[in-house]
Amino acid sequence: MSFATPADLLDRRRQVILDGDADGFAALFAPDAVIEMPFEGTPEAPLRLAGREAIGEYARRMAASPLRIDDFDVTAVHQTQDPEVIVVEVNTKGSITTTGKPFSVMSVQILRIRDGRIALFRAYGDPRLAAQLRS
Repeated sequence: MSFATPADLLDRRRQVILDGDADGFAALFAPDAVIEMPFEGTPEAPLRLAGREAIGEYARRMAASPLRIDDFDVTAVHQTQDPEVIVVEVNTKGSITTTGKPFSVMSVQILRIRDGRIALFRAYGDPRLAAQLRS
């Protein structure tokens, strides 16, 4: 299923994330989609996922991790001059189930939406979240 508008896709994305639905999350992406997260991974090798299968595998690992997302709100959507590209500001809140420690992180995400699916997703989140998860 592809989505008629970016807002429809963002609403569905929010729901599958809050539901912990890794397969539903992966289904939002084009078969050849790419996710890039420059602030995750290592400085030498930031996280990059290529293809819906790799995205689904990553989403399943995240769903099984101790990271629990309780709130995922898009606080702003910015249309660019390229009609396929939007920039969204997101506030994510949750907790680490093993420690009960809460977290709150803001991120800026760039999405290229083509034919109702995410073709490219770049997330620029607060790198301090990784430190919160380890402490």
